[in-house]
Parts: sequence; structure tokens; C-alpha cells
Amino acid sequence: MEIWIPITIAAAFLQNLRSILQKHLKGRLSTMGATFSRFIFAVPVALTVLALLHFRFEYAIPAPTSGFIGFGIIAALAQIGATFLLVYLFGLRNFAVGTTFSKTAVIQAAIIGFLLLNDRISLWAIFAIMISTFGVVVMSSLQGIRKGLFSRAALIGLGCGALFGISAVGYRAASLSLDTGDFLIRGATMLAYTTAFQTVVMLIYLTIFEKGQISKVLKSWRISALVGLVGALASLGWFTAMTLQNAAYVKALAQVELLFTIAASWLIFKEKISRREAIGIALVVSGILILVLLR
Repeated sequence: MEIWIPITIAAAFLQNLRSILQKHLKGRLSTMGATFSRFIFAVPVALTVLALLHFRFEYAIPAPTSGFIGFGIIAALAQIGATFLLVYLFGLRNFAVGTTFSKTAVIQAAIIGFLLLNDRISLWAIFAIMISTFGVVVMSSLQGIRKGLFSRAALIGLGCGALFGISAVGYRAASLSLDTGDFLIRGATMLAYTTAFQTVVMLIYLTIFEKGQISKVLKSWRISALVGLVGALASLGWFTAMTLQNAAYVKALAQVELLFTIAASWLIFKEKISRREAIGIALVVSGILILVLLR
């Protein structure tokens, strides 16, 4: 088994756990405050991992390049936006469906890759995109399928997926822009730089626009710290996997998170999934599998 596969599965599990914790925070903090908790407590974890690799295992830390900085900034900002939309989405629909919306990232990554990198899209890929998009329509519609695609939940979910797709492609491009180091130190370097940058950006935003949220995040430090720890380890997994393998394949395998999500929805939040929502989830997953297996 290629090493990026277990790394991706582990990252998907940790990301699901992070989402569970963030949903608990959503009732105590604003959407941006809950998003901020993902980053502020991740900085010490990121720096500790990088320090261990450097001082204990004698890895040389790669020097940042212009490509690393440029792609890293784009990816980091896209991840902030995607995380914000995902947390906001939890307040609109239940946990399993909300996370499924974000899983359209793998489909949208194919479109973004075609538009920006001129990657070819096969007929099978187009078919997969159509199936997954229809799945989003089915899931989001409470007043008929025709209105589903233009509902607020659907548009927010699609936006969330698009930003996650941009983030994934950007992080892979940034990691590969480093001139030296193997996949592990590149992933750790990416984690340290981007997490620190994201924390500074959100500190500035909250200080200006949402005064009081920073103190609330710190007062909720028990759960917030867990969010940061789990989120940092998940990001380390994503960065490492995407250094080893094409971001589209990593995001596709990451759909295993849906299994963890549905289990959490039933067992932890005691939420019920309607027949329409279950059909929508199945369609989205089917489109993703077609894209990966037959493209």
C-alpha cells in the first residue's frame, strides 16, 4: 500500500473529529470565532512538530521560495474561507449533509484544474460532475428539486467546496515549490508557515470586526485547544499526502470522511437523515467514485 493512502485516511478521520468539536463550539462562539479556534491553538502544535523534526531527527528546514509563499497565501486564505462556510453551514442543515456539501471539492478541483492548468476533462468526468451536482440539488431542496440548486444552503456548500478545492491545489503547488526536503519536512514546513499566517490574519479580522470573540475563544480553551490540536494533525496529514500524490486523488480518497461523518451524525448528534438527503449523499459519492475510477 502506498504511504499516502493511510495518511489520507487518518487525516480524514481527524478532520471529521475536528468538525464535531467545532460544531459544539458553534453555540458558544460566532461563526468566525469557531473558525479562529481551528487556527490559534494549532500554531504551537505546528511549531512543535517542525522543531522535533529539525532538532530531534535532524531534518533541514527548506527555505521558502516565491512560489511557496505565493501559492501558500492563496491556499491559506481559501482554507479560512472554506472553514468559515463549513461552520456556517452546520447551522443551516444537519452535520452529515453539511459536510457532504463540502465534499464537492473534489469535483470542483477538476474544473479549477481545467480552467487554470488546462487539465483535460473526459466525458466520464463530465458525467461524474453532473451526477454530483444533481446530488447537491436533491440534498438542498426542501421545496422541490428545481429550487434546490439556488437555495442558500446549496450555494454556500458549493462555495465551500470550491474554496477547499483551491486550497488543496494551492497547498500541493506550494509544497512542490520548495527546493529541498522530503515529503515529511515539506508538509511540516507548510503547516508551520500557513498556520501562523492564518492566525495573524484572523487575529486582525476579529480585533477590528468582532471584538470580544478572541477572549471567548480563549475562555473555551478546553474544546478550542482540542480543535487546534486535531486540526493541525489533520492538516499535516493533508499536506504530507498532497506532497506525495496529486491533490485530486487525495481529495477523492478523503471522501471516506463521509462514513465517519454519518456515524457521528447518528451516534453523537442523534440526527436523522431524510430519504431525500440520503439519496443526495449517495449521488455525490457516486459521482466522486466515477471521477476517480473511470476518468
